[in-house]
Amino acid sequence: MTETEIKKGLAGVVVDYTAVSKVNAETNSLLYRGYPVQELAATQPFEAVAYLLWHGELPTSEQLAEFERLERSLRPLDPRTVALLDTIPVDAHPMDIVRTVVSQLGTFDDTLHRPGGWTDRELDLGRSVYLFAQLPTIVAAVQRRRRGLEPIPPRGDLDYSRNFLWMTFGELPSEAAVDVFRVSMVLYAEHSFNASTFTARVIASTTSDLYSAVVGAIGALKGPLHGGANEAVMHIFDEIRTAGNVVPWLDRALAEKRKIMGFGHRVYKHGDSRVPTMKAALDVLLAESGRDDMAELYATLEAEFVARKGIYPNLDYPSGPAYHLLGFDTEIFTPLFIAARVTGWTAHVMEQAAANALIRPLSAYNGVDERHIGA
Repeated sequence: MTETEIKKGLAGVVVDYTAVSKVNAETNSLLYRGYPVQELAATQPFEAVAYLLWHGELPTSEQLAEFERLERSLRPLDPRTVALLDTIPVDAHPMDIVRTVVSQLGTFDDTLHRPGGWTDRELDLGRSVYLFAQLPTIVAAVQRRRRGLEPIPPRGDLDYSRNFLWMTFGELPSEAAVDVFRVSMVLYAEHSFNASTFTARVIASTTSDLYSAVVGAIGALKGPLHGGANEAVMHIFDEIRTAGNVVPWLDRALAEKRKIMGFGHRVYKHGDSRVPTMKAALDVLLAESGRDDMAELYATLEAEFVARKGIYPNLDYPSGPAYHLLGFDTEIFTPLFIAARVTGWTAHVMEQAAANALIRPLSAYNGVDERHIGA
């Protein structure tokens, strides 16, 4: 009898085709619909990148203007969502709050109950834009509640990135800071069949609805081995404190076999292709804020870890400090990831629905043999 080969974590298993994104091994570039993400981050507003992921092409100026008008009209929260937020404990983790609110948004959508309404592409496009517009308002309100502050309504005269920061902080930061935030959103928007995206596709494959798929993806993203890593990076920085403490801290961490978050990636073997772009954005904030101490800590920990383990930083390593310098609470970092990645999740949900097959892998049983009561 041939022994079954188990692929733990589905490592190396190709389960389907996707036209949404890929990592080009030859150039070590992450491609969104064929475009290197670093080029998109250098030239495109986040709204255009969302449009690209959903439609397959970058928008014309007219298409972008129409999309922006629609997105801005969908930003205000329903009074029922405001009421729900008021019932959730202020000290609840922001990921739990966002997951709960997204689930509620699905209850407002009466088109789900039409025949075929759950998986209709045009309806799903509308739902995708709705979530894209709502999430910044939700995440900003969550941070302000944590600080004992009243939520700030969205502004229809601001683009996505400026409005997000305005609702969170009540003032517009420098243009450099706005651009750093935009770059981070573009870089986090999509990454093929990662854990949360695959979760969304599994749910979509049952012909469940888009909201359910996104709620499931949020649950997967909450895990520190996936989206929670950018929070963990900042906790590590807080623990180490200064560059001079890096070597003894790393000695202890490796001796205790701790997992050092912010380093390594299953897909990239020669370093995460998104890191140089995000690191350049972080450098802008470090210079603007005069945080030479953080810059030295960042560089020292990276150099020591790479020298000892040969494992390079992933996107979470520079994005954690960047979000901190922008003013976000550490626990808000992963909800920011949600606000970006909802574009990729929903693109995949629609792709799954367009050529669906129920995702239902097999398992190899290794429990006790058949037995009977009283035998």
